[in-house]
Amino acid sequence: MRVREWMLLFILSLLWGGSYFFIKIVLVELQPFTVVLGRVSFAAIALICFVYLSGQQMPVSPRIWRAFFVMGALNNLIPFSLIVWGQTQIDSSLTGILNATTPLFTVVLAHLLTHDERLSLNRLFGVLFGLCGVFLLIGLEVLHGLNLQSLGQFAILGASFCYSYAGIYGGRFKELSPVVTSAGMLTSSTVMILPLALMLDKPWTLRPSAITWGGLLVLGLFGSAIANLIYFRILAVAGATNVSLVSFLIPITALLLGVFVLGERLDWNTFAGMALIFTGLVAIDGRLLRLP
Repeated sequence: MRVREWMLLFILSLLWGGSYFFIKIVLVELQPFTVVLGRVSFAAIALICFVYLSGQQMPVSPRIWRAFFVMGALNNLIPFSLIVWGQTQIDSSLTGILNATTPLFTVVLAHLLTHDERLSLNRLFGVLFGLCGVFLLIGLEVLHGLNLQSLGQFAILGASFCYSYAGIYGGRFKELSPVVTSAGMLTSSTVMILPLALMLDKPWTLRPSAITWGGLLVLGLFGSAIANLIYFRILAVAGATNVSLVSFLIPITALLLGVFVLGERLDWNTFAGMALIFTGLVAIDGRLLRLP
């Protein structure tokens, strides 16, 4: 990749890694589904405006919009809800580390669901290393029964699984502009999350402060709208393999913000688990193993 793409990749990791930090902030005053609604609706409005200002058009085909709704559920509604609820039980730094497992799930799902991405030996070892890292992060106490903290960790892993499946499902949108796809996906997500937020959270009873509103705007405009534009820019120029390197950088941003700003504390198993997951990601990526 060129220097410009590396800079964009670094910015993308800051945006996505920082999202866990802002989620932790807005959860002080807002309920989980309200947070998700604010994030996807702000992002949808911004991207739809971008689509029409750039001279593009949103599709009208029911078939495409059905696919948008499926993609919205897999890539926004379900994982965002799981992450936001999970962060009511665990720290933002641990959330970022657990979300780095997305490529581990992708490798397995791609082997099962596609014909051109088979599970090679180095990828198999990568998955095994990653699973060992996840086990260390969750801890031995999970063997003696589940508690809310354990459920929060499993919620983040569930979100990672959804992201990996969404990445495979999203291959059907190749004929559409990435910005149009993102706008349609986020609009569909807004339609789906709206009734849930109204019924379960009753957001009209909440009194968020200016800081909370600011956090929601940052999540929507930067963590979703701008992040998607940067992601698809790198994808178009440098390819899927290079853009996947963001998985190495997101946990670092989440960890630094969680520890130094929110005052979160890390145990030895957090560092050990993160090291194993990163080792697994390196094995899956394969490029460092091919260096002379």
